[in-house]
Amino acid sequence: MPEHVYQKVELTGSSSLGIQQAIENAVSKAGETIQNMRWFEVVETRGHIDNGKVAHWQVTIKVGYTLPH
Repeated sequence: MPEHVYQKVELTGSSSLGIQQAIENAVSKAGETIQNMRWFEVVETRGHIDNGKVAHWQVTIKVGYTLPH
């Protein structure tokens, strides 16, 4: 197995649909410019309440990717 060097970037995705969609939005957008993404970890989850109901989710993640050799 080759040895890798990883770098992490912190992102916040948002969605009115839910936590998973907020994460997928962040990963999808990052994938437009970051290559070799390998994993993510959830750092923070928060939401917006409107009229007593959850209206919007924000999820902060750290995405790890390998640097080129």
